[in-house]
Amino acid sequence: MTVKTQPVRYSAFNELGFKETIQRLVAKTKELYLKDDIPWVIGYSGGKDSTAIVQIIWNAVSELKSEGKATKPVHVISTDTLVENPIVAIWVDRSLKQMKKAVIEQDLPIQPHKLTPKTENRFWVNLIGKGYPAPRYKFRWCTDRLKISPSNTFIQDVVKKNGEAILVLGTRKHESTIRTTSMENIENRSDNTRKNDGLNVNTQLDRVWVYTPVEDWTNDDVWSFLTQQKNPWGYKNTDLLGMYQGATDGGECPLVVDQSTPSCGDSRFGCYVCTMVGEDKSMAAMIANDEEKEWMIPLLALRNEIDINDSNKDKKANKIARDKHNRDFRRMNGSLTVHISMKEFSEQKDLTDSEDIFELLAQYEDNTDFKYENLPADIVRGPYKQAFRESMLRKVLQAEIEVRKYGPTDVKNLELLTLEDLEEIRRIWVDDKNEAEDSLPLIYTEITGKKYPGAQRAYSPVINHSILSQLKNFCIQYNDPDELKYQQLRNLLSIEDKYKHQLRRAKISDELETTIDKGAFESIDNARRFALAKVKNEAIVKLNRLHNVGETTDFLQNIVNNLQILDAKKELSKVKKYSTYYSEIITTDYEPDEIFSLEKKLVHGLIKLYEYYIYQINKSFALLDKKDIEKQEINNRNAKFLAVDTLIATGSNQ
Repeated sequence: MTVKTQPVRYSAFNELGFKETIQRLVAKTKELYLKDDIPWVIGYSGGKDSTAIVQIIWNAVSELKSEGKATKPVHVISTDTLVENPIVAIWVDRSLKQMKKAVIEQDLPIQPHKLTPKTENRFWVNLIGKGYPAPRYKFRWCTDRLKISPSNTFIQDVVKKNGEAILVLGTRKHESTIRTTSMENIENRSDNTRKNDGLNVNTQLDRVWVYTPVEDWTNDDVWSFLTQQKNPWGYKNTDLLGMYQGATDGGECPLVVDQSTPSCGDSRFGCYVCTMVGEDKSMAAMIANDEEKEWMIPLLALRNEIDINDSNKDKKANKIARDKHNRDFRRMNGSLTVHISMKEFSEQKDLTDSEDIFELLAQYEDNTDFKYENLPADIVRGPYKQAFRESMLRKVLQAEIEVRKYGPTDVKNLELLTLEDLEEIRRIWVDDKNEAEDSLPLIYTEITGKKYPGAQRAYSPVINHSILSQLKNFCIQYNDPDELKYQQLRNLLSIEDKYKHQLRRAKISDELETTIDKGAFESIDNARRFALAKVKNEAIVKLNRLHNVGETTDFLQNIVNNLQILDAKKELSKVKKYSTYYSEIITTDYEPDEIFSLEKKLVHGLIKLYEYYIYQINKSFALLDKKDIEKQEINNRNAKFLAVDTLIATGSNQ
């Protein structure tokens, strides 16, 4: 009979045992602390890893205090993004308060700090105020503004005052293979001159060293430490375990007995508005595991309003179409940028002999709630429109009311938007975007039933609600379906009103010119056609050039310069194979015949690509034509109904 034995599970405590390992780590920390006068900064998020490192440092400093050697400061910094999961935010707040109380009682040089982003960097200020679209992989604007900038500013201030700083982090190699590789690469850098001290160079901040005391620990090692070692500032680690348990699917955090058992450490707490993940699993699990946490549902709903991710293909297409509908057709600077979908691109497909485009349109299906937004070639959308930003303001204020009403005592005074935030959003709308309606105070009163507590703005006899309402109605009479005429005229009036009392009006001409340029189109679809036609014409010119001389010896022998003249290099990144061809042409020492073959392949590939561009743009033009026909049919039908209603009304009056 054979007996199967389970492989020994790795643990940082295997070699020396739990007690000896912790004692040595505390001793190493004490030794490192005494090596110099450089102050320490500990990054604390309230999670298990950062709690573990604060405990280790706290215990080391406490022992040094009893020896009369705890002389230099240790800063504990926690950044509140102001859009954190409120359960976690409450937890961290309480912990920091308890730390402040404990350091006074224990007379330790530990200084807890709560950091927040500058008002102009806050999430809702950027999304509702400036109109930044919800963060996504190609536009991840949130992390630096909300998380990195506040902590980096604090650390740089410490460096400025002291020359250097030692940053203590809870990063662990066992979090992922990517993390392992990253940490080991930093360890082995040539400029990592304090490696023997257990420190690593910081790749982002100058004159900052990094100490990672639990870098070799696993999730289970962290929990073993937290459940066996008393929290030195009087907080309960069992409550921390309970918080992780509540954020785990099914509400279970089992004792790990073999490698198949999941650990509690897989839970991730983050911002309730985060759209970088498919769904907020931790908050969803908290709500599912505890009916008393259903008050957080409005926060999940806010995230869903701006999210475009979905595992269901049709639902995702609908979310993307909705997102495009809610965003301006112009970028922040007023420019138009065209994106051509590469989903249907294939070198094998001969587009010159492809199916008739109108046959393809007959098969075209758009089941989204916002038809003709997901075109195969289209302009890239810019910031959120005014109407959507106003709608989101209403929803955030309403969510705040509901959370306060149904949540526990700790959130009765929760502010999703502070007065500082509201005033900055209002300033951006009125002063930067020239949205003279000044609608924020009205929306605030509409939702809360209270008078807006912000500053009073001067009444303008030129631009007020009555004048703007008349202007909007006037523009409607002159066919302004997307309110572009109204926006342009309102903005021009607003700019002139803004500068009327200023002695120096140097910038007014630039602002007026920008506003006139941004209002150059009579409708959004007019702008789409203009931008697509421009890109199509450019593609035709490049295609003709390649057809005419692309395979000639003169062109191929100087292909690098010729592609630059043709402005074709930027297209190579669209297809990985083409960028590889180009890279091999300019970097490898192939035989002339091999280089010539690669150059011909590259030219053929670009010809295929430009043919595809033209094909996709033509398809988009046809879809826009189809949209116009459908719109005209609806208008004709409505006109007939109106005529019938008029006849009926006339007859009944006689």
